[in-house]
Amino acid sequence: MGTGNQWQRAMVSIKQQGGNEVPFDALYHNHHSWLRRWLSAKLGCSDTAADLAHDAYLRILVRGTTPAPEQSRRFLTQIAKGLVVDHYRRRRIETAYLETLSLLPETFAPSPEEQALTIEVLVEIDTLLHELPDKPRRAFLMCRLDGRSYHEIAEVLSVSISSVEKYIARALLACHRAISESQP
Repeated sequence: MGTGNQWQRAMVSIKQQGGNEVPFDALYHNHHSWLRRWLSAKLGCSDTAADLAHDAYLRILVRGTTPAPEQSRRFLTQIAKGLVVDHYRRRRIETAYLETLSLLPETFAPSPEEQALTIEVLVEIDTLLHELPDKPRRAFLMCRLDGRSYHEIAEVLSVSISSVEKYIARALLACHRAISESQP
């Protein structure tokens, strides 16, 4: 069976945690309207709610499994909550970036395509930083955003300067990977 046939099968049904296959369209039709209403109430925007509901079902397809029918709403709610957090985080980053750009003379402003790519990279870096343990993330932010010295950071975090160096190196490596992976 080729890859195309596997994808077609995935579009028809997905596996429950117990191993039984459930038609994807049943999950979609039974809960899509409810999920859109739930998201719309959280976001205050029906268009964004529709986009995030779509993304929730895409995540289910990619994952390839779903819980038993009686747990479907709870499962969808968990996915949707994560998508809402991601949406607001992205919006915050985009707003901050665009506000910063508005301070530049128009001749120095990047093209809309460059802006979109930069926002994508900033969102990826933000996600990576949030995935780092607390001390490496804090050390990186204190160094790069606050301009603190390694000595000051070591005092605040109650660690050695060597630890601060390792924390910042770890964060820089994560950022470098995000930038490298986002470029063609």
